[in-house]
Amino acid sequence: MRPLRVSVLGAGPAGLYLSLLLKKAQPAHEITVLERNPADATYGWGVVFSEETLGALRDADQASYLEITDTFARWDAIDIRYRDRTLRSRGHSFSAIARRTLLGITQRRCREVGVRLEFGTEVTDPSTLDGDLVVAADGVNSLIRRAQDKVFGGRITPQGCKYVWYGTDLVFDAFTFLFKETEHGLFQVHGYPFDEDTSTFIVECPRHTWESAGLDKMDEAQSMAFCADLFADELGGHELKSNKSLWLDFPRLVTKHWHSANPDGSRTVLLGDSAHTAHFTIGSGTKLAMEDAIALAAAVDRHTDLGAALVDYELERKPVIDRFQQAAASSADYFERVSRHTGLDPLPFAFNLLTRSGRIGHASLSVRDPSFVRAVDSWFGTAGESTTAVCPPPLFTPFRVGELVLRNRIVQDTPGGGLLLVGTEPVTEDGRRTPSDGLKWTAVLESAQGAAVGLRIGHAGRRGATREPVHGVDVPLPAEQAWPLVAASPIPYGPRSAVPRELDAEGMVRIRDAFVAMARKAVDFDLLELDMAHGFLLGGFLSPLTNKRADCYGGDLDARLRYPLEVLRAVREAWSKPLSVRLSVTDWSARGTTPDEGVAMAHAMAQAGADLIHVAAGQTVPEGMPDYRRGFLTPLADRVRSEAGVPTMVGGYLTTLDEVNTVIAAARADLCVLAPPDREWTTP
Repeated sequence: MRPLRVSVLGAGPAGLYLSLLLKKAQPAHEITVLERNPADATYGWGVVFSEETLGALRDADQASYLEITDTFARWDAIDIRYRDRTLRSRGHSFSAIARRTLLGITQRRCREVGVRLEFGTEVTDPSTLDGDLVVAADGVNSLIRRAQDKVFGGRITPQGCKYVWYGTDLVFDAFTFLFKETEHGLFQVHGYPFDEDTSTFIVECPRHTWESAGLDKMDEAQSMAFCADLFADELGGHELKSNKSLWLDFPRLVTKHWHSANPDGSRTVLLGDSAHTAHFTIGSGTKLAMEDAIALAAAVDRHTDLGAALVDYELERKPVIDRFQQAAASSADYFERVSRHTGLDPLPFAFNLLTRSGRIGHASLSVRDPSFVRAVDSWFGTAGESTTAVCPPPLFTPFRVGELVLRNRIVQDTPGGGLLLVGTEPVTEDGRRTPSDGLKWTAVLESAQGAAVGLRIGHAGRRGATREPVHGVDVPLPAEQAWPLVAASPIPYGPRSAVPRELDAEGMVRIRDAFVAMARKAVDFDLLELDMAHGFLLGGFLSPLTNKRADCYGGDLDARLRYPLEVLRAVREAWSKPLSVRLSVTDWSARGTTPDEGVAMAHAMAQAGADLIHVAAGQTVPEGMPDYRRGFLTPLADRVRSEAGVPTMVGGYLTTLDEVNTVIAAARADLCVLAPPDREWTTP
């Protein structure tokens, strides 16, 4: 790359480290860093690095790496203090440093290599920044990004709990999670050491708890006094320290693009928190920012064209950031709703916490801390139906649903698991989805190989009369081959679908009775499942997107539940064995069923006699925006299980035994649909 004139706005870790690496690689670059604050001003307390990040820092600049690591506080344990117990998990290698110290080191290194640092410089118009490359390293509220918002497409939304970031002279010997129940709700602390004298002490709680405690009306000193009193026992006489520590909402920033070409031929690029944020509960903000700097400096060094370098940088880093933001979202949601897990015993509670983001599972935790996982497995085995002397992994423990005891936690549509679940069997001829729908029951029952066998029954509703899936999903049959459709409301599923007839009172009775008749016919099966998911007939009654009825079966949630519950109660009366309901807990579509409503529906199903909720989502309308990823249904199953108080079955691209062990041991679900990757969407 030819020598560049580079202007960097923002002297945080990302901006300084990028400047250092660019200048080190090409001394002819003219690099200026502009920062509105004084050189010794900073916010926050300590920042955390993983061993992986330290390796990247070592390779990028050995001198700063040695100076940084000389000041580190290191630990490999996580303590979880819950219900007057402290559970310790080892094998989590992390290091932390005071943010002020980190900035001092990178400032000195920048000066050593010839980077120009201008502190106390306020920039109000980013167009005045001069150079071939303008770097936005000015944080989540970046002036540069906001000035070109149409180009970068930034979107900021609040995420997670209210939180306040303190320091303390209590030096923890591990990363420590504290949980404290109060009359206002649950408070939690994230604490970790970052030098020999000080630890970070972050307090967080849901907004409703924060308001109930009156913290919304307290000033900085009053809030700190409240937290010091609340955690007085844990602090043991040590003090909290404030650095303009105010209660905040975490700003989740997502941007569509990270670089732009300017009219004068220069380029602008986003770096670190100017481009993205990841919730602090995964401790990766500074790590990601400095890794951005490493990637951008390397891209500039290996390309002769600046535009190509910026494209390369974004292509390399954006997928990484997407994964971390997804993990951070899971972690933030966990802590926002952690009170729903306070009914768990300490070991599953701790395992649930450690695996909250999806980056750690049963297998990886077994490598990090085998004794901890053995303790979890032992608790799980003795708490369930297991009668073996040596506790197996969670997926191999029996599970009782009603009077049925399944030999393991795996559900498949082929033999091998604890439950062989087949279907959907249409309850009427006009309830078929395709012409070939229907099962050879004798063959299914004979193939079970000792497993319990479950049958799903349903009615396709407006998604009926379609061609076989090999020709495409929801492709209507030719008119001469189709049959009349019925639905909650006369709304076709897709633009080429037939318009269904609104189901009248007589039709509702007929179909309800058909469900009952099918249940009685299925006497040789061990479990029955009613299909109320994916926009089929009963699911169509539940969703406000597909139920526009003006009678007592349409309107608010209670009204939309009325007919599906009538069917459920009628089947429950005729069927004495375990009864499951497959339920779309969210429509993943604007103005559709929300997860909160889905939890309420699951609770209503359990009250009406369902023994198990098979958690599904989406497909209610074809324009839905599903969040497909590995284990995408697990958070919903967790909510239903913990908030509705009903056992759950979950699929959602679970393809490994480790994923099943993790879900079960963390008490996020009771049964898991395990499917090979090549046939996930054809399984239960």
